[in-house]
Amino acid sequence: MLRKQKKSNTSEPLEHGKKGSKSRLLEILKVLIKHDIAKGITPVKLKLILEDIGPTFVKIGQIMSMRQDILPSEYCDELVKLRTDVKPIPFEEIYEVIEDEYGTKLHEIFATFDDVPLGSASIAQVHAATLLDGTQVVVKVQRKGIQSVMARDITLLRKASKILKIAGGTGDTIDFNRVLDEMWAVTQEEMNFLVEAANAEKFAYLNKDITYVECPAIERKYTTTRVLVMEYIDGIQIDETDKLIELGYDLNEIGVKLAENYVKQVIEDSFFQADPHPGNLRIREGKIAWIDLGMMGQLTEKDRSFIRDGVKAIAEHDIFLLQNIILNLGDYKGKINHPKLYIDVDDMITKYSTKSLGELNLGVILQDFFAIAKSHGIKMPKGITMLSRGTLTIEGVLLKLSPQINFVQIMINHMNSQSLKDYDIKKQLLDMGNLVYHSSKKIVEIPIQLSDLMKMFLKGQGKFNLELIGSEEPLKAIDKMVNKLILCIINAAILMASSLICTTNMNPKVLGIPLLGFLGYFTALILSIILIWDIKRK
Repeated sequence: MLRKQKKSNTSEPLEHGKKGSKSRLLEILKVLIKHDIAKGITPVKLKLILEDIGPTFVKIGQIMSMRQDILPSEYCDELVKLRTDVKPIPFEEIYEVIEDEYGTKLHEIFATFDDVPLGSASIAQVHAATLLDGTQVVVKVQRKGIQSVMARDITLLRKASKILKIAGGTGDTIDFNRVLDEMWAVTQEEMNFLVEAANAEKFAYLNKDITYVECPAIERKYTTTRVLVMEYIDGIQIDETDKLIELGYDLNEIGVKLAENYVKQVIEDSFFQADPHPGNLRIREGKIAWIDLGMMGQLTEKDRSFIRDGVKAIAEHDIFLLQNIILNLGDYKGKINHPKLYIDVDDMITKYSTKSLGELNLGVILQDFFAIAKSHGIKMPKGITMLSRGTLTIEGVLLKLSPQINFVQIMINHMNSQSLKDYDIKKQLLDMGNLVYHSSKKIVEIPIQLSDLMKMFLKGQGKFNLELIGSEEPLKAIDKMVNKLILCIINAAILMASSLICTTNMNPKVLGIPLLGFLGYFTALILSIILIWDIKRK
Protein backbone atom coordinates (compact mmCIF):
# COMPACT_ATOMS: atom_id res chain seq x y z
CA MET A 1 0.00 0.00 0.00
CA LEU A 2 1.19 3.48 -0.81
CA ARG A 3 0.52 6.56 1.18
CA LYS A 4 1.75 10.09 0.75
CA GLN A 5 3.40 11.80 3.66
CA LYS A 6 2.69 15.50 4.03
CA LYS A 7 5.56 17.63 5.24
CA SER A 8 4.42 19.43 8.34
CA ASN A 9 5.63 22.86 9.23
CA THR A 10 7.86 22.40 12.24
CA SER A 11 9.84 25.60 12.01
CA GLU A 12 8.66 28.98 13.26
CA PRO A 13 4.91 29.70 13.27
CA LEU A 14 3.77 31.70 10.24
CA GLU A 15 0.67 33.74 9.53
CA HIS A 16 -1.91 32.12 7.29
CA GLY A 17 -4.23 34.48 5.44
CA LYS A 18 -3.99 38.21 6.11
CA LYS A 19 -7.70 38.80 6.44
CA GLY A 20 -8.25 35.84 8.79
CA SER A 21 -5.16 36.77 10.79
CA LYS A 22 -6.36 40.35 11.34
CA SER A 23 -9.78 39.27 12.60
CA ARG A 24 -8.21 36.59 14.79
CA LEU A 25 -5.70 39.13 16.17
CA LEU A 26 -8.58 41.44 17.11
CA GLU A 27 -10.34 38.49 18.75
CA ILE A 28 -7.22 37.62 20.81
CA LEU A 29 -6.68 41.28 21.73
CA LYS A 30 -10.27 41.52 22.96
CA VAL A 31 -9.73 38.47 25.18
CA LEU A 32 -6.48 39.89 26.61
CA ILE A 33 -7.99 43.35 27.16
CA LYS A 34 -11.09 41.78 28.73
CA HIS A 35 -8.86 40.11 31.34
CA ASP A 36 -6.77 43.28 31.80
CA ILE A 37 -3.54 41.41 31.06
CA ALA A 38 -1.45 44.61 30.93
CA LYS A 39 -1.76 44.75 34.74
CA GLY A 40 -0.24 41.28 35.09
CA ILE A 41 -1.24 37.63 35.03
CA THR A 42 -2.68 35.59 37.87
CA PRO A 43 -3.22 31.81 37.78
CA VAL A 44 -6.98 32.18 37.41
CA LYS A 45 -6.56 34.88 34.76
CA LEU A 46 -4.25 32.69 32.65
CA LYS A 47 -6.72 29.79 32.84
CA LEU A 48 -9.62 32.03 31.75
CA ILE A 49 -7.56 33.52 28.89
CA LEU A 50 -6.74 30.05 27.50
CA GLU A 51 -10.40 28.99 27.77
CA ASP A 52 -11.57 32.15 25.96
CA ILE A 53 -8.96 31.98 23.17
CA GLY A 54 -10.12 28.53 22.15
CA PRO A 55 -10.10 24.76 22.79
CA THR A 56 -6.67 24.23 21.19
CA PHE A 57 -5.11 26.42 23.87
CA VAL A 58 -6.98 24.53 26.56
CA LYS A 59 -5.08 21.41 25.50
CA ILE A 60 -1.77 23.28 25.54
CA GLY A 61 -2.67 24.68 28.97
CA GLN A 62 -3.21 21.15 30.27
CA ILE A 63 0.23 20.13 28.98
CA MET A 64 1.84 23.28 30.42
CA SER A 65 0.38 22.39 33.84
CA MET A 66 3.14 19.78 34.09
CA ARG A 67 5.93 22.30 33.53
CA GLN A 68 6.90 23.77 36.88
CA ASP A 69 10.23 24.79 35.32
CA ILE A 70 8.27 27.28 33.16
CA LEU A 71 5.33 28.19 35.42
CA PRO A 72 5.14 28.59 39.21
CA SER A 73 3.32 25.77 41.03
CA GLU A 74 0.19 27.88 41.68
CA TYR A 75 -0.22 28.38 37.91
CA CYS A 76 0.26 24.65 37.25
CA ASP A 77 -2.33 23.77 39.91
CA GLU A 78 -4.85 26.10 38.29
CA LEU A 79 -4.21 24.87 34.72
CA VAL A 80 -4.85 21.28 35.82
CA LYS A 81 -8.50 22.32 36.22
CA LEU A 82 -8.82 23.01 32.48
CA ARG A 83 -11.31 20.70 30.82
CA THR A 84 -11.64 20.27 27.07
CA ASP A 85 -15.24 20.28 25.87
CA VAL A 86 -15.03 20.06 22.09
CA LYS A 87 -17.69 19.28 19.51
CA PRO A 88 -16.90 16.20 17.40
CA ILE A 89 -15.30 16.76 14.00
CA PRO A 90 -17.74 16.05 11.14
CA PHE A 91 -17.07 12.59 9.70
CA GLU A 92 -16.51 14.10 6.22
CA GLU A 93 -13.46 15.94 7.60
CA ILE A 94 -12.09 12.73 9.18
CA TYR A 95 -12.59 10.95 5.85
CA GLU A 96 -10.77 13.75 4.04
CA VAL A 97 -7.75 13.75 6.39
CA ILE A 98 -7.36 9.94 6.15
CA GLU A 99 -7.57 9.93 2.35
CA ASP A 100 -5.16 12.86 2.17
CA GLU A 101 -2.63 10.99 4.36
CA TYR A 102 -2.92 7.58 2.66
CA GLY A 103 -3.59 8.76 -0.90
CA THR A 104 -6.35 6.18 -1.24
CA LYS A 105 -9.98 5.53 -0.25
CA LEU A 106 -10.87 4.76 3.38
CA HIS A 107 -12.56 1.43 2.55
CA GLU A 108 -9.33 0.19 0.91
CA ILE A 109 -7.64 0.31 4.34
CA PHE A 110 -10.41 -0.36 6.86
CA ALA A 111 -13.05 -3.10 6.68
CA THR A 112 -15.20 -1.08 9.11
CA PHE A 113 -14.87 2.45 10.45
CA ASP A 114 -17.25 3.73 13.14
CA ASP A 115 -18.40 7.24 12.22
CA VAL A 116 -19.34 7.96 15.88
CA PRO A 117 -16.12 8.94 17.71
CA LEU A 118 -14.96 7.25 20.90
CA GLY A 119 -13.68 10.64 22.02
CA SER A 120 -13.13 14.13 20.67
CA ALA A 121 -10.45 16.58 21.82
CA SER A 122 -9.06 19.91 20.65
CA ILE A 123 -6.25 18.41 18.57
CA ALA A 124 -7.55 15.01 17.46
CA GLN A 125 -10.49 12.62 17.44
CA VAL A 126 -10.52 8.86 18.08
CA HIS A 127 -12.63 6.30 16.17
CA ALA A 128 -13.01 2.52 16.44
CA ALA A 129 -12.22 0.62 13.24
CA THR A 130 -11.31 -2.80 11.85
CA LEU A 131 -8.44 -3.45 9.44
CA LEU A 132 -8.93 -5.59 6.35
CA ASP A 133 -7.33 -8.56 8.16
CA GLY A 134 -9.93 -8.29 10.96
CA THR A 135 -7.70 -6.59 13.58
CA GLN A 136 -9.68 -4.29 15.85
CA VAL A 137 -7.98 -0.89 16.13
CA VAL A 138 -8.54 2.67 17.24
CA VAL A 139 -7.70 5.46 14.81
CA LYS A 140 -6.58 8.82 16.14
CA VAL A 141 -7.12 11.47 13.47
CA GLN A 142 -5.78 15.00 13.71
CA ARG A 143 -8.13 17.91 13.10
CA LYS A 144 -7.76 19.34 9.60
CA GLY A 145 -5.44 22.37 9.50
CA ILE A 146 -4.99 22.42 13.29
CA GLN A 147 -1.23 22.97 13.09
CA SER A 148 -1.68 25.99 10.81
CA VAL A 149 -4.31 27.41 13.16
CA MET A 150 -2.08 26.95 16.20
CA ALA A 151 0.93 28.41 14.37
CA ARG A 152 -1.08 31.48 13.43
CA ASP A 153 -2.55 31.89 16.91
CA ILE A 154 0.82 31.73 18.66
CA THR A 155 2.27 34.27 16.21
CA LEU A 156 -0.71 36.54 16.85
CA LEU A 157 -0.39 36.10 20.62
CA ARG A 158 3.19 37.34 20.32
CA LYS A 159 1.96 40.41 18.41
CA ALA A 160 -0.82 41.00 20.92
CA SER A 161 1.64 40.76 23.83
CA LYS A 162 3.84 43.42 22.19
CA ILE A 163 0.86 45.71 21.57
CA LEU A 164 -0.16 45.41 25.24
CA LYS A 165 3.50 45.72 26.36
CA ILE A 166 3.65 42.45 28.26
CA ALA A 167 6.34 40.79 26.13
CA GLY A 168 9.16 41.23 28.60
CA GLY A 169 7.37 39.46 31.42
CA THR A 170 4.69 40.31 33.90
CA GLY A 171 6.37 41.44 37.04
CA ASP A 172 7.68 38.62 39.18
CA THR A 173 5.15 36.06 37.97
CA ILE A 174 5.85 34.58 34.52
CA ASP A 175 7.70 35.40 31.33
CA PHE A 176 4.90 35.51 28.77
CA ASN A 177 7.23 35.15 25.76
CA ARG A 178 8.90 32.08 27.25
CA VAL A 179 5.50 30.49 27.83
CA LEU A 180 4.58 31.12 24.17
CA ASP A 181 7.86 29.58 22.96
CA GLU A 182 7.24 26.51 25.10
CA MET A 183 3.64 26.28 23.89
CA TRP A 184 4.85 26.19 20.28
CA ALA A 185 7.50 23.53 21.01
CA VAL A 186 4.92 21.39 22.83
CA THR A 187 2.38 21.88 20.03
CA GLN A 188 4.76 20.60 17.36
CA GLU A 189 5.59 17.49 19.38
CA GLU A 190 1.97 16.83 20.33
CA MET A 191 0.84 17.10 16.71
CA ASN A 192 3.38 14.63 15.36
CA PHE A 193 1.78 11.22 15.92
CA LEU A 194 5.02 9.47 14.94
CA VAL A 195 6.43 10.72 18.27
CA GLU A 196 3.57 9.09 20.18
CA ALA A 197 4.03 5.87 18.17
CA ALA A 198 7.75 5.80 19.04
CA ASN A 199 6.88 6.41 22.72
CA ALA A 200 4.47 3.46 22.75
CA GLU A 201 7.03 1.14 21.14
CA LYS A 202 9.75 2.18 23.57
CA PHE A 203 7.38 1.74 26.55
CA ALA A 204 6.38 -1.73 25.32
CA TYR A 205 10.04 -2.75 24.97
CA LEU A 206 11.03 -1.48 28.43
CA ASN A 207 8.09 -3.30 30.06
CA LYS A 208 8.16 -6.51 27.99
CA ASP A 209 9.17 -8.59 31.03
CA ILE A 210 6.40 -7.18 33.27
CA THR A 211 3.58 -9.69 32.87
CA TYR A 212 0.88 -7.46 34.36
CA VAL A 213 1.58 -4.36 32.18
CA GLU A 214 0.65 -3.66 28.56
CA CYS A 215 0.10 -0.81 26.12
CA PRO A 216 -1.55 -0.60 22.68
CA ALA A 217 0.48 -2.17 19.86
CA ILE A 218 1.13 0.37 17.07
CA GLU A 219 0.17 -0.44 13.50
CA ARG A 220 3.24 1.20 11.96
CA LYS A 221 2.14 0.42 8.40
CA TYR A 222 -0.85 2.75 8.79
CA THR A 223 0.62 5.42 11.11
CA THR A 224 1.58 8.87 9.80
CA THR A 225 2.20 12.28 11.39
CA ARG A 226 -1.56 13.00 11.36
CA VAL A 227 -3.09 9.53 11.70
CA LEU A 228 -2.23 7.07 14.49
CA VAL A 229 -3.53 3.50 14.25
CA MET A 230 -3.11 1.26 17.28
CA GLU A 231 -4.56 -1.79 18.99
CA TYR A 232 -8.02 -1.38 20.50
CA ILE A 233 -7.93 -1.83 24.29
CA ASP A 234 -11.31 -1.71 25.99
CA GLY A 235 -11.09 -2.89 29.61
CA ILE A 236 -12.32 -0.99 32.67
CA GLN A 237 -11.10 2.46 33.61
CA ILE A 238 -8.95 2.14 36.73
CA ASP A 239 -11.11 4.49 38.85
CA GLU A 240 -14.30 2.45 38.19
CA THR A 241 -13.71 0.58 41.44
CA ASP A 242 -17.25 -0.85 41.75
CA LYS A 243 -16.94 -2.63 38.40
CA LEU A 244 -13.48 -3.93 39.29
CA ILE A 245 -14.71 -5.34 42.63
CA GLU A 246 -17.71 -6.89 40.82
CA LEU A 247 -15.34 -8.76 38.51
CA GLY A 248 -13.34 -10.05 41.50
CA TYR A 249 -10.28 -7.80 41.26
CA ASP A 250 -8.29 -6.98 44.40
CA LEU A 251 -7.96 -3.16 44.44
CA ASN A 252 -4.97 -3.30 46.78
CA GLU A 253 -3.12 -5.64 44.40
CA ILE A 254 -3.86 -3.33 41.45
CA GLY A 255 -2.64 -0.32 43.45
CA VAL A 256 0.62 -1.98 44.55
CA LYS A 257 1.40 -3.20 41.04
CA LEU A 258 0.57 0.20 39.54
CA ALA A 259 2.87 1.94 42.05
CA GLU A 260 5.68 -0.59 41.53
CA ASN A 261 5.49 -0.23 37.76
CA TYR A 262 5.50 3.56 37.94
CA VAL A 263 8.53 3.50 40.25
CA LYS A 264 10.24 1.16 37.74
CA GLN A 265 9.46 3.61 34.93
CA VAL A 266 11.11 6.40 36.92
CA ILE A 267 14.04 4.69 38.68
CA GLU A 268 15.04 1.99 36.17
CA ASP A 269 13.78 3.11 32.76
CA SER A 270 14.04 6.91 33.12
CA PHE A 271 11.02 6.96 30.78
CA PHE A 272 7.66 7.47 32.48
CA GLN A 273 4.06 8.44 31.75
CA ALA A 274 3.92 12.13 32.64
CA ASP A 275 0.11 12.28 32.90
CA PRO A 276 -1.08 9.03 34.54
CA HIS A 277 -4.67 10.13 35.22
CA PRO A 278 -7.46 7.49 35.38
CA GLY A 279 -8.53 8.13 31.77
CA ASN A 280 -5.14 6.85 30.60
CA LEU A 281 -5.30 3.61 32.61
CA ARG A 282 -7.40 0.50 31.96
CA ILE A 283 -7.64 -2.95 33.54
CA ARG A 284 -7.99 -5.70 30.93
CA GLU A 285 -7.72 -9.44 31.55
CA GLY A 286 -5.71 -8.94 34.73
CA LYS A 287 -3.32 -6.44 33.19
CA ILE A 288 -2.78 -2.71 33.69
CA ALA A 289 -2.97 -1.06 30.27
CA TRP A 290 -1.37 2.36 29.69
CA ILE A 291 -3.37 3.60 26.70
CA ASP A 292 -2.09 7.14 26.03
CA LEU A 293 1.67 7.57 25.71
CA GLY A 294 1.77 10.92 23.97
CA MET A 295 3.23 12.79 26.93
CA MET A 296 6.28 11.03 28.37
CA GLY A 297 8.88 12.29 30.83
CA GLN A 298 12.56 11.41 30.51
CA LEU A 299 15.33 11.57 33.12
CA THR A 300 19.08 11.66 32.73
CA GLU A 301 21.35 9.37 34.78
CA LYS A 302 22.22 12.45 36.85
CA ASP A 303 18.51 13.13 37.51
CA ARG A 304 17.91 9.52 38.60
CA SER A 305 20.89 9.56 40.94
CA PHE A 306 19.69 12.75 42.63
CA ILE A 307 16.12 11.41 42.97
CA ARG A 308 17.48 8.37 44.84
CA ASP A 309 19.64 10.59 47.06
CA GLY A 310 16.76 13.04 47.60
CA VAL A 311 14.36 10.37 48.85
CA LYS A 312 17.15 9.07 51.10
CA ALA A 313 17.90 12.60 52.42
CA ILE A 314 14.24 13.20 53.34
CA ALA A 315 13.91 9.75 54.95
CA GLU A 316 17.10 10.28 56.99
CA HIS A 317 16.53 14.03 57.62
CA ASP A 318 19.89 14.90 56.02
CA ILE A 319 19.87 18.69 55.47
CA PHE A 320 23.32 18.95 53.90
CA LEU A 321 22.62 16.18 51.38
CA LEU A 322 19.33 17.75 50.27
CA GLN A 323 20.94 21.20 50.01
CA ASN A 324 23.70 19.77 47.79
CA ILE A 325 21.09 18.00 45.63
CA ILE A 326 19.26 21.30 44.99
CA LEU A 327 22.52 23.04 44.05
CA ASN A 328 23.86 20.22 41.85
CA LEU A 329 20.60 19.26 40.18
CA GLY A 330 19.47 22.77 39.22
CA ASP A 331 20.86 25.53 37.06
CA TYR A 332 21.38 29.00 38.51
CA LYS A 333 23.09 32.31 37.83
CA GLY A 334 24.60 34.65 40.37
CA LYS A 335 25.37 33.99 44.03
CA ILE A 336 23.37 31.68 46.24
CA ASN A 337 22.55 32.74 49.79
CA HIS A 338 23.75 29.48 51.39
CA PRO A 339 22.68 30.23 55.00
CA LYS A 340 19.17 31.10 53.80
CA LEU A 341 19.07 27.98 51.60
CA TYR A 342 20.17 25.85 54.56
CA ILE A 343 17.39 27.36 56.74
CA ASP A 344 14.75 26.73 54.02
CA VAL A 345 15.87 23.11 53.57
CA ASP A 346 15.95 22.65 57.37
CA ASP A 347 12.38 24.02 57.63
CA MET A 348 11.24 21.63 54.89
CA ILE A 349 12.82 18.58 56.52
CA THR A 350 11.51 19.63 59.97
CA LYS A 351 8.03 19.85 58.44
CA TYR A 352 8.19 16.18 57.46
CA SER A 353 10.42 14.86 60.28
CA THR A 354 7.49 14.23 62.63
CA LYS A 355 5.61 12.22 59.99
CA SER A 356 5.97 8.51 59.38
CA LEU A 357 6.70 7.16 55.90
CA GLY A 358 3.03 6.23 55.61
CA GLU A 359 2.02 9.88 55.98
CA LEU A 360 4.45 11.26 53.37
CA ASN A 361 3.18 12.40 49.98
CA LEU A 362 6.01 12.47 47.43
CA GLY A 363 4.17 14.79 45.02
CA VAL A 364 3.68 17.43 47.74
CA ILE A 365 7.31 17.02 48.89
CA LEU A 366 8.53 17.60 45.32
CA GLN A 367 6.41 20.75 45.07
CA ASP A 368 7.97 22.09 48.29
CA PHE A 369 11.37 21.18 46.86
CA PHE A 370 10.64 23.21 43.70
CA ALA A 371 9.33 26.14 45.74
CA ILE A 372 12.67 26.34 47.62
CA ALA A 373 14.64 26.09 44.37
CA LYS A 374 12.53 28.79 42.72
CA SER A 375 12.86 31.19 45.68
CA HIS A 376 16.67 30.97 45.28
CA GLY A 377 16.62 31.40 41.49
CA ILE A 378 17.50 27.74 40.82
CA LYS A 379 15.90 26.26 37.69
CA MET A 380 15.11 22.53 37.82
CA PRO A 381 15.38 20.19 34.79
CA LYS A 382 12.30 19.56 32.65
CA GLY A 383 12.18 15.83 33.44
CA ILE A 384 12.11 16.42 37.20
CA THR A 385 9.27 18.96 36.97
CA MET A 386 7.21 16.54 34.85
CA LEU A 387 7.87 13.85 37.45
CA SER A 388 6.45 16.11 40.16
CA ARG A 389 3.11 16.47 38.36
CA GLY A 390 3.04 12.78 37.38
CA THR A 391 3.70 11.71 40.97
CA LEU A 392 0.91 13.92 42.30
CA THR A 393 -1.47 12.36 39.76
CA ILE A 394 -0.47 8.73 40.43
CA GLU A 395 -0.77 9.25 44.19
CA GLY A 396 -4.30 10.58 43.61
CA VAL A 397 -5.17 7.38 41.66
CA LEU A 398 -3.68 5.21 44.42
CA LEU A 399 -5.65 7.09 47.07
CA LYS A 400 -8.90 6.05 45.39
CA LEU A 401 -7.81 2.46 44.74
CA SER A 402 -6.27 1.68 48.12
CA PRO A 403 -5.62 4.55 50.58
CA GLN A 404 -3.24 2.45 52.72
CA ILE A 405 -0.68 2.12 49.89
CA ASN A 406 2.37 4.31 50.50
CA PHE A 407 4.11 5.39 47.31
CA VAL A 408 7.22 6.66 49.15
CA GLN A 409 7.72 3.31 50.93
CA ILE A 410 7.35 1.41 47.64
CA MET A 411 9.93 3.70 46.02
CA ILE A 412 12.41 3.23 48.90
CA ASN A 413 11.93 -0.58 48.81
CA HIS A 414 12.47 -0.59 45.04
CA MET A 415 15.63 1.52 45.33
CA ASN A 416 17.03 -0.74 48.06
CA SER A 417 16.41 -3.90 46.01
CA GLN A 418 17.89 -2.20 42.94
CA SER A 419 21.00 -1.25 44.93
CA LEU A 420 21.47 -4.88 46.03
CA LYS A 421 20.95 -6.06 42.44
CA ASP A 422 23.56 -3.61 41.14
CA TYR A 423 26.03 -4.38 43.94
CA ASP A 424 29.27 -5.78 42.48
CA ILE A 425 31.71 -7.06 45.16
CA LYS A 426 34.69 -7.17 42.77
CA LYS A 427 34.07 -3.60 41.66
CA GLN A 428 33.60 -2.40 45.24
CA LEU A 429 36.87 -4.03 46.35
CA LEU A 430 38.71 -2.54 43.37
CA ASP A 431 37.30 0.94 44.11
CA MET A 432 38.24 0.59 47.79
CA GLY A 433 41.79 -0.48 46.84
CA ASN A 434 42.17 2.55 44.57
CA LEU A 435 40.86 4.82 47.32
CA VAL A 436 43.32 3.41 49.90
CA TYR A 437 46.23 3.77 47.43
CA HIS A 438 45.44 7.41 46.55
CA SER A 439 44.76 8.29 50.21
CA SER A 440 48.09 6.83 51.40
CA LYS A 441 49.86 8.72 48.60
CA LYS A 442 48.30 12.01 49.76
CA ILE A 443 49.17 11.28 53.42
CA VAL A 444 52.85 10.93 52.45
CA GLU A 445 52.68 14.30 50.66
CA ILE A 446 51.19 16.19 53.67
CA PRO A 447 54.52 16.90 55.50
CA ILE A 448 56.07 18.29 52.27
CA GLN A 449 53.04 20.52 51.67
CA LEU A 450 53.08 21.77 55.28
CA SER A 451 56.81 22.57 54.95
CA ASP A 452 56.19 24.57 51.74
CA LEU A 453 53.30 26.41 53.42
CA MET A 454 55.48 27.40 56.43
CA LYS A 455 58.21 28.72 54.12
CA MET A 456 55.65 30.88 52.23
CA PHE A 457 54.37 32.44 55.47
CA LEU A 458 57.88 33.07 56.81
CA LYS A 459 58.72 34.93 53.58
CA GLY A 460 55.46 36.94 53.80
CA GLN A 461 54.01 35.30 50.68
CA GLY A 462 51.00 33.69 52.33
CA LYS A 463 47.54 35.03 51.39
CA PHE A 464 44.00 34.36 52.60
CA ASN A 465 40.95 34.70 50.35
CA LEU A 466 38.02 35.46 52.64
CA GLU A 467 34.40 35.50 51.52
CA LEU A 468 31.69 36.28 54.06
CA ILE A 469 28.70 34.32 52.78
CA GLY A 470 25.40 36.05 53.44
CA SER A 471 27.06 39.43 54.03
CA GLU A 472 25.60 41.03 50.88
CA GLU A 473 22.40 42.28 52.51
CA PRO A 474 24.07 43.90 55.57
CA LEU A 475 26.67 45.53 53.29
CA LYS A 476 23.91 46.93 51.07
CA ALA A 477 22.15 48.37 54.14
CA ILE A 478 25.42 49.99 55.34
CA ASP A 479 25.98 51.38 51.84
CA LYS A 480 22.53 53.03 51.90
CA MET A 481 23.20 54.50 55.38
CA VAL A 482 26.54 55.98 54.22
CA ASN A 483 24.85 57.46 51.15
CA LYS A 484 22.26 59.15 53.39
CA LEU A 485 25.00 60.55 55.65
CA ILE A 486 26.86 61.93 52.62
CA LEU A 487 23.64 63.51 51.36
CA CYS A 488 23.09 65.13 54.79
CA ILE A 489 26.65 66.53 54.76
CA ILE A 490 26.18 67.91 51.21
CA ASN A 491 22.85 69.43 52.27
CA ALA A 492 24.43 71.08 55.33
CA ALA A 493 27.27 72.42 53.15
CA ILE A 494 24.76 73.91 50.67
CA LEU A 495 22.85 75.59 53.54
CA MET A 496 26.04 77.08 55.00
CA ALA A 497 27.27 78.27 51.59
CA SER A 498 23.85 79.82 50.80
CA SER A 499 23.79 81.58 54.20
CA LEU A 500 27.26 83.10 53.57
CA ILE A 501 26.14 84.27 50.10
CA CYS A 502 23.09 85.94 51.70
CA THR A 503 25.38 88.15 53.83
CA THR A 504 26.72 89.75 50.63
CA ASN A 505 25.10 92.25 48.25
CA MET A 506 25.53 89.95 45.25
CA ASN A 507 23.18 90.63 42.32
CA PRO A 508 20.75 89.64 40.91
CA LYS A 509 18.38 89.15 43.83
CA VAL A 510 15.10 87.29 44.41
CA LEU A 511 12.89 88.54 47.29
CA GLY A 512 15.86 90.56 48.52
CA ILE A 513 18.09 87.43 48.63
CA PRO A 514 20.97 86.86 46.17
CA LEU A 515 19.79 84.52 43.40
CA LEU A 516 22.63 82.03 44.05
CA GLY A 517 21.71 81.85 47.75
CA PHE A 518 18.01 81.45 46.88
CA LEU A 519 18.82 78.51 44.56
CA GLY A 520 20.98 76.95 47.29
CA TYR A 521 18.15 77.20 49.87
CA PHE A 522 15.69 75.73 47.35
CA THR A 523 18.03 72.79 46.56
CA ALA A 524 18.58 72.16 50.29
CA LEU A 525 14.80 72.15 50.84
CA ILE A 526 14.25 69.54 48.10
CA LEU A 527 17.07 67.34 49.47
CA SER A 528 15.64 67.63 53.00
CA ILE A 529 12.16 66.57 51.82
CA ILE A 530 13.65 63.54 50.00
CA LEU A 531 15.63 62.51 53.08
CA ILE A 532 12.68 62.92 55.50
CA TRP A 533 10.35 61.01 53.12
CA ASP A 534 12.89 58.17 52.72
CA ILE A 535 13.42 57.91 56.51
CA LYS A 536 9.67 57.91 57.19
CA ARG A 537 9.01 55.34 54.43
CA LYS A 538 11.57 52.84 55.82
